[in-house]
Amino acid sequence: MSKSKSALWFFLAATTAFVPTAVFAAHAQEGGAPLIPRAELFGNPSKTNAQISPDGQWIAFLAPSNGVLNIWVAPAGKVDEAKVVTASTDRPIRQIFWANNSAVVLYLNDKGGDENFLLYSADPATGENKLITDFPKTRVVPFGGSESRPDEMVIGLNNRDPRYFDPYLLNTRTGALTKIADNTEEYDGYVVDDALKLRFASKANQDGSVEVFKLDDALKATSYTKIGFEDAQTTAPAGMTTDGKTLYFIESRDRDTIAVTATNLETGETKVVAQDPKADIQGTIADPVSGALLAYSTHYLKTEWTAIDPAIQGDIDFLNANLKGQWTLNSQSRDNTVWVLTNDPVTASVNYQLYDRKAKTLTKLFDVRPALADDTLAPMYGVEIKSRDGLTLPSFLTLPAGADTNGDGKPETPVPMVLNVHGGPWAQDQYGYDAEAQWLANRGYAVLQVNYRGSTGYGKNFINAADREWGGKMHDDLLDAVKWAEDEGITTPDKVAIYGGSYGGYATMVGMTFTPTTFACGVDIVGVTNLNTFMNTIPPYWESGKPQLYRRVGDPTTEEGKAFLASRSPITKIGDIQRPLLVAQGANDPRVNKDESDQIVNAMKEKGLPVTYVLYPDEGHGFAKPANRTSFYAISEGFLSQCLGGRYQPVGTDFDGASLQVLEGADHVPGLTDALAAKPTP
Repeated sequence: MSKSKSALWFFLAATTAFVPTAVFAAHAQEGGAPLIPRAELFGNPSKTNAQISPDGQWIAFLAPSNGVLNIWVAPAGKVDEAKVVTASTDRPIRQIFWANNSAVVLYLNDKGGDENFLLYSADPATGENKLITDFPKTRVVPFGGSESRPDEMVIGLNNRDPRYFDPYLLNTRTGALTKIADNTEEYDGYVVDDALKLRFASKANQDGSVEVFKLDDALKATSYTKIGFEDAQTTAPAGMTTDGKTLYFIESRDRDTIAVTATNLETGETKVVAQDPKADIQGTIADPVSGALLAYSTHYLKTEWTAIDPAIQGDIDFLNANLKGQWTLNSQSRDNTVWVLTNDPVTASVNYQLYDRKAKTLTKLFDVRPALADDTLAPMYGVEIKSRDGLTLPSFLTLPAGADTNGDGKPETPVPMVLNVHGGPWAQDQYGYDAEAQWLANRGYAVLQVNYRGSTGYGKNFINAADREWGGKMHDDLLDAVKWAEDEGITTPDKVAIYGGSYGGYATMVGMTFTPTTFACGVDIVGVTNLNTFMNTIPPYWESGKPQLYRRVGDPTTEEGKAFLASRSPITKIGDIQRPLLVAQGANDPRVNKDESDQIVNAMKEKGLPVTYVLYPDEGHGFAKPANRTSFYAISEGFLSQCLGGRYQPVGTDFDGASLQVLEGADHVPGLTDALAAKPTP
């Protein structure tokens, strides 16, 4: 690890409010709301992800056991009587769902962040756990369950061919697997009916379009419909009613925003059952037995629910009136009389509520992070920002508590700002409690989260406007948002950092290289730096998505495409970097290979540019283990404090139990070298 500092580093430190380590301990306590400990924001939640069993008798949820998230089960409404039913000692369990028979809880987990998610079951009565998909380098995907055959479901496994998933019939009680077919046709997904028959399948074409096939009992395929490239990311079959008579589609053909349509498979009649002119349909409530849609949600600047069935309107009105902030349906009992809801008050801990539809009563199950009850959380504002070419960019601004005394969404005086760029890029920032936004605002920064072109939720035209615009107009959107913040008096041009993971990490590197004086510093988390090498190392199970990816980003199989990808790759402009950079990477990342971070760090070292590089050997595309998360945020906090002058909580014990390796530039972050020296040996 290098201990030297280049002349450029000293210059940059002088121009970005470098503060000696000794000052930070004092500065950490100056003014504003009390510092919220990182562990309260990023450590293990107290409890989370409550799921009611289909029979309505049990609640399963995730909570720590010996410091690791495990599954707990309690009688419905009696969370205090919960018992732990799994025994993970290393990797936290994060994805759980009940089998339709209510006899077992199913869960997915990987190893070291490799994203080869295997399927397990846990018996709440006996505590017995089974590894169901015991295959090496295999990933499982669920295809469909059944009301009439509650012990069974159809899943997909890629153990035969890592690129495609073969359908299997699974008995959730016994764990028995029966292969239905070899997916030699290279379908990328199936629609399963209540009899657990494969009824429809979709397949990507080399031009980026998708064809949907209808399957007979012998799995012979007949073309059902074709979806052009422009709609392929926003149109797909979305399931069937239990009686097998209605096929739902999410649909953008002949419209912009995503609607939900229902087709009568006997008559061929299709009708629109959910649509909104401003935003895509995102969430739905369906009858658990019939499968008929009852309500839907959209999210533009906030989440809004609309009833399809008039009987649901009273529930929506009651929940809107009695829950602070926003709510979403997390699970339902089979008779649809009991719902488990996620309630997000935005400036308080997210909580889970048990809703009795007949009695119209709400019972709080738990707060996810009750320690936050004593903390002052920051407000978030939804804003619309205009891009230079006329697009509206729905965005979210979080301001430090107390900075906006009159509640107009602007600080009384400009404050340093972090532009936090979401990953994907086909994803969406939304209004609500956001741990990173609260952390950064508590340290004294405005936080701007921009839904740049390519973000989902705002129609296909908004997504398609990003085609071949990585490092182009997508970056212009971010620059326009920063200019907006400066013009509105939220921040000043010399006090803006760029920060993000995955595509957000790529955007950070574009900001640092393509526009090297715009940002005071950058934090790149598992970000792409070389689009050509990224395209050559994507996971094999992304095979069906390659045509879309090549058309939307660039084609690495042609010389013209390689040249274009190189022109949009930060690695080609590494010599232009002028500001400090922090890079963080999981060693086992299957999406953005570790080589993406290695390339940029090695190139910066060769050119004598300062960089801090943090590697987590037991993580993948992001940091799942709480000790790793809190250690990363401690490092980021120190890095940003020297860059923007914000508040800083000393590391304390936040490195304990973390696997971090600082491969470069520990001396570029205040106190990092000392904290590493004090870190307990595993």
